Amino acid sequence: MPRFRTLLGVAIAAASATAALPAVALAAPTAPHTALTVDLGDHSPTLVNRSVVYDGETSAVTVTPSAGERLTIRAEAAGSYVSIVVAPPVGQQWMGDGELYGVTRTGDGTFAQFEMTSDGRSCDGAGSLQVDEVYHAAEGVLSSFAAFYQYSCPGDFGLMSGEIRYQSELGYIAAIAEPGVVDFGAQEANADSPTRTVTFRSAGSDPMDFGRATIGEPTRAAFSVVGSTCQDRTLAPGETCTVTVRSHPTEVGQQLAPLLVATDRGAGRVRLSVDGFVGGVIGTYYPLAPQRLMDTRSGLGAPKAKIGAGQRVDLQVTGRGGVPASGVGSVVLNTTVTGPTANSYLTAYPAGESRPTASSINFAPGWLGSNNVTVKVGAGGKVSIYNHAGSTDVVVDVVGFYAADNALKASLGTGGQYHPLAPTRLLDTRKTGGAVPAGQVRQTWVSFDAQADPRVRAVVLNITAVAPTKAGFLSAWSGTGPVPVSSTVNYGAGKVVPNLAIVPTRVCADCVSGRTVPAFSVYTSQTTHIVIDIVGVIDDATLADGLRFKPMSPTRLVDSRIGSGFLGPLPAGETRAITAWRSMVTDITEALAMNVTAVVPTADTVVTVWPADVGLEKPTASNLNPAAGQIVSNAVISGIGPQDRFNMHNLSGSTHLVSDVVGTFYRYLGTASTGTAGAALAGERGLSVVASGVAAPARA
Repeated sequence: MPRFRTLLGVAIAAASATAALPAVALAAPTAPHTALTVDLGDHSPTLVNRSVVYDGETSAVTVTPSAGERLTIRAEAAGSYVSIVVAPPVGQQWMGDGELYGVTRTGDGTFAQFEMTSDGRSCDGAGSLQVDEVYHAAEGVLSSFAAFYQYSCPGDFGLMSGEIRYQSELGYIAAIAEPGVVDFGAQEANADSPTRTVTFRSAGSDPMDFGRATIGEPTRAAFSVVGSTCQDRTLAPGETCTVTVRSHPTEVGQQLAPLLVATDRGAGRVRLSVDGFVGGVIGTYYPLAPQRLMDTRSGLGAPKAKIGAGQRVDLQVTGRGGVPASGVGSVVLNTTVTGPTANSYLTAYPAGESRPTASSINFAPGWLGSNNVTVKVGAGGKVSIYNHAGSTDVVVDVVGFYAADNALKASLGTGGQYHPLAPTRLLDTRKTGGAVPAGQVRQTWVSFDAQADPRVRAVVLNITAVAPTKAGFLSAWSGTGPVPVSSTVNYGAGKVVPNLAIVPTRVCADCVSGRTVPAFSVYTSQTTHIVIDIVGVIDDATLADGLRFKPMSPTRLVDSRIGSGFLGPLPAGETRAITAWRSMVTDITEALAMNVTAVVPTADTVVTVWPADVGLEKPTASNLNPAAGQIVSNAVISGIGPQDRFNMHNLSGSTHLVSDVVGTFYRYLGTASTGTAGAALAGERGLSVVASGVAAPARA
């Protein structure tokens, strides 16, 4: 006989129209079943906290018929009981063959009675009852009954459901889960838990069809299904399948949601819970004074030889250069190419993983240049560096790292959180002061407000060398101590070369009269103009709405050459809005860490990336400055708007663009200014540059 799954409101309306029809007598069954099943489905557990089958095998089921076609069903197992009383609307008889009744706890002339009690708990609930079979032993007394119910208590979300069988020839089925409740316990907000496995058993008298496993409301985003052996399977009674889940709390406090596995009786359900907390250091950034980890010219960290075509070096990054031996999720490396023999590219990726379709730095024969590369740490604390063609020397300096877990807090304290800013120009020597002479330093400061200034630990800058007189390099550091041996921007004579840099700051007491401000310094080895744009800051993890980092293996999001993101070269003066994949972001993701590459522009141009859909005009700052015919990469951290999009703009000529995502920044709930994820978007965070300046130049 049919099983109709009808919404509560529809079920009640149908009952009002049909309940007065007389019952239909049917022949007595020959193979009777007496059983009660409870399937919580997507129902919050007010009365019963797990799905269960009472069928006389492992439980006692007692059914007492009484006058007025009333049945009292009591089922007991393991010291727990469920009792249900059902009766037709006052003055009426039950009608079978799939007749649908609206039900309330007490019933009346319109609604049937359905009173459910479990271990002393009951409620004034409502729902529906579909009667599939009914027989009478005598006038007003039932001898057989089969029905499917749906029921909910006030304030619950969703409906519980189940089967009632009393001396019935109709079979019954249910999905029983073990465990019935999965509590992930206390967990750092926005971090993934270890996986847990739930076993579903087909219970009842007939085979049962299982389908897709999903997460229900109210806090769906706090949990995810990792794997399932249940989908599209029919299980005989007693057979099992499994579903693997993990938690990812999106806020502070308890979060609840059901794991639902579709069945031909609705859904098997397991209650999931997790308590999100803050105070850990996962995803925070620890800046370092630049330290050299690899130089193939000298044999530091790798063999003393150029990296050949199709070759890779597995570089040990943990336990070196100030990077801890454990607890590190990703490292930030300044990677320099020198003396390449062919057009090629390097790809940096986690050691032990398959090499992705992505590039970290692109170059031509004889090119000298650097790129800031964020890399997820792989097997053994290493990252792999692959060269595609020709051969080249490679120099790698570490400038910081992100925490993978909370183990670092005891030894290093809390790292910093990232705050994106509307790109703002701090220094342009073409307009102020003239080219910086070879061997000199520019000391630069920045200010926000009295609350923020003491909490800034590093600044995120796009630093550009413009028209240097000779090949050389820039080094950016806090300004404390001597110029580091590592470089931030490597440039050729006459070129325009940018690089993203996360630069630690120092406290400057004499940059501005009457207060202290964060400051940093930039050294140039050759005479050049210097342009510095600030795009963000790293705080001490206390400023409101800070972002934390979640690393990922490099993933190609945009490649206009093949129509990924958009198709064809981006013309002069045009903008394309790019949507991040849903697999990359969550509701609290606010920025992407990317490597953006311009491929063979037809003219010297400027490429700019910024958040979409937040009302921001195109910034005057640039992310890439490629010359005609070049293939040029630069690291970019861009906010994304409420539709998970960012803009890419090309100034002149036309150019293909490629973007590889290496991680995401999410809004940390421990310092959130509101309880709404995504409320503080890039460029609208309340933290902005209010003043900046350049101190008197100093000889290095």
